[in-house]
Amino acid sequence: MKNSKEYSKKIQSLYRTLKRRYPKVREVNHEIVVDAVVYSIISEKMSGKATESAIKRFPEYFVDLNDLRVSRTEEIIEVLGENTPVTREIASGVTKVLQSIFNDYHKVSLEALKKLGKRPARQILEKIDGMSRFAVDYCMLTSLRGHAIPLTDGMIQYLKVNDLVDSDADEQQISGFLTKQISAKNGYEFYALLRRESETFKGRKKAKAKAKRGIKSRKTSKTKKKAKK
Repeated sequence: MKNSKEYSKKIQSLYRTLKRRYPKVREVNHEIVVDAVVYSIISEKMSGKATESAIKRFPEYFVDLNDLRVSRTEEIIEVLGENTPVTREIASGVTKVLQSIFNDYHKVSLEALKKLGKRPARQILEKIDGMSRFAVDYCMLTSLRGHAIPLTDGMIQYLKVNDLVDSDADEQQISGFLTKQISAKNGYEFYALLRRESETFKGRKKAKAKAKRGIKSRKTSKTKKKAKK
């Protein structure tokens, strides 16, 4: 990455700031690999809070992962919440990936990956139809104990907008850069803190935009009233 030394200092400073700003992170460990897969597909597109809320409802609707695999898209959307392009994409993504796993292993399980080394396990995950880089990185980090920093679009945007990485860098370059700056033992903490900060930042931006629209609307109303007089 261009200017890596400069950005390295910024990332280390960001990490220290976020650790002071937010409560201590409780590390997540998915004992079942496919649980991490499903969680990653949902959380890539939804906020952390929305993902947690949806995941808690899954046992009420689906008997097990195989039942989820053969479920209709509409059923999964109902669990996720309202019917939107995002929830439709998630629902189709979940069934697509689970079906791909079933086709390869004749069951909805990836526990065999735990017996492999980190690199071959990652290579297998990358070959699963429908698995994004975020999903692969999340599974490696939270279930297979690999060194990875999963990045949502919101996290990447936050890093670029705040000049914390090269604005021309892509997801792979940014992820590779971050894993060099953040040790494996701190990987999950950094991911969780950066994700929370990016989602908070997005919320602040929306609030400001809404406030500006309100001011503009009031000014327009006043102008119309004066014109009538």
